[in-house]
Amino acid sequence: MSPRYDLIIVGTGFASAFFLMRYLEHAPAGARVLVLERGGSDNKAWQLANRRTCSIAPEEVFHNLTPEKVWFTSPGFGGNSKCWAGGATRMMPGDFKLKSRYGVGLDWPMSYDDLEEHYCTVEQVMLVSGPADSPMPRSRPFPLPPHRFSDPEVLLKRRFPDGWYHMATTRASVATGKRGVCCASGVCELCPVDAKFTIQNGLAWVYADPRVTLQLHSAVDTVDTAAGIAQGVSYTRDGEHERAAADLVVLAASALFNPHILLRSGINHPLLGKRLHEQLPIDVTLDLAGVKCYNGSTLLSGLGYLFYEGEHRREHAACMIETWNSPFAYWPGALRSESGRWNERLLLRFLFDDVPPDDNTVTVSVADPRVAETRFVTYSDYAKRGAAQVPRMLDTLASVLPIERVAGMATGETAAHIQGTVVMGADPVSSIVDGYLVHHQYRNLLVLGASAFPTASPAYPTVTVSALALWAADHVVKSSSTAS
Repeated sequence: MSPRYDLIIVGTGFASAFFLMRYLEHAPAGARVLVLERGGSDNKAWQLANRRTCSIAPEEVFHNLTPEKVWFTSPGFGGNSKCWAGGATRMMPGDFKLKSRYGVGLDWPMSYDDLEEHYCTVEQVMLVSGPADSPMPRSRPFPLPPHRFSDPEVLLKRRFPDGWYHMATTRASVATGKRGVCCASGVCELCPVDAKFTIQNGLAWVYADPRVTLQLHSAVDTVDTAAGIAQGVSYTRDGEHERAAADLVVLAASALFNPHILLRSGINHPLLGKRLHEQLPIDVTLDLAGVKCYNGSTLLSGLGYLFYEGEHRREHAACMIETWNSPFAYWPGALRSESGRWNERLLLRFLFDDVPPDDNTVTVSVADPRVAETRFVTYSDYAKRGAAQVPRMLDTLASVLPIERVAGMATGETAAHIQGTVVMGADPVSSIVDGYLVHHQYRNLLVLGASAFPTASPAYPTVTVSALALWAADHVVKSSSTAS
């Protein structure tokens, strides 16, 4: 007989950890939770010793049919928190209401106001560094002060006080007692001083709770269903096939592997695995006259919101602009060659939201069903029309920055934000999970994470993923209380 649990969670990344944190706040002393993670511990010492975030190579878990479009994933305890750079921006209110406000794409089945308190909780747990001012409504200040602007950002903030802001980030600006101060070396994936928030250094305690059993090296193959109910999961641990039963099953295995598991389970939907997406990144290199760059106190210290919200979203994608301070590990040609002017070069990334096409997919490999396959055909015309505005945007920035020339402009390989594939919405015909991330067909099955995103905001997805996990957990707790 399969062991039985109250809750099974698949994955140990952001969505898993924040859902489990909130669930345990309300669960009884005798609750039984099983957490399954396909990777190993891959702790910080191992990562630094091996110069890798993960002991599992990407080709072991997914096959990229369009390798020119790069996707980052890091199986193992802590999930993608091991390899993220620490960007902690909220989405803007308009991101949730694209259709009703601008007549484009889809509305999300919740609003910014619905998630605002959860955003605050996530920022407190992560100890986010951020400014006193903000482009979006906030009910609480950031836990930590912001990082230091670079010289170009000082000029941009002075000229555009309501359009340029210090970046919200978990790369600590001051010592937290748990994490050191960001060293600004720019190797954030492997942060040598452990300054950015990860599940390992900030939420590992939820998996150490006596009510929780964490099993590593346990790759979930299928969600087992019968009579319209998720019965549990089947998984492979150290080469052996095992099963576990539960009253509630939560998939939190990322936008690559949530659809992969559902497809292998025979839980089909016309949209399952479709609309794989992220922001469209345009990388621009500017040579400046007499303004020194790279003197901010972290990898990225400022963000531009000049071209984000507004009626232009009816016609083309919104944009958030990054200014890079420590780009040398990521960005070829970061330095000028002229004597004494090597740092008079500004690196900008323009991130555009997307209304994803169905052609971008995650499927099951025919050659090896244990492996997911990704195919990325294109960004939407909506995103491309946004990217076409970059020259006009540069003209606006040139009103304050002494731009000598545009030294480079290209579409980036990746924004490192995998989204879509298990879309959420109110209608079971046009979505797979509802506004609380509960599967429309199997009501004791939740699918968490950025896989549920109907559209790509210009903002980074991580704090929204985490806030949605709290939102979903609150709904589970409330529903359980009502039922009892």
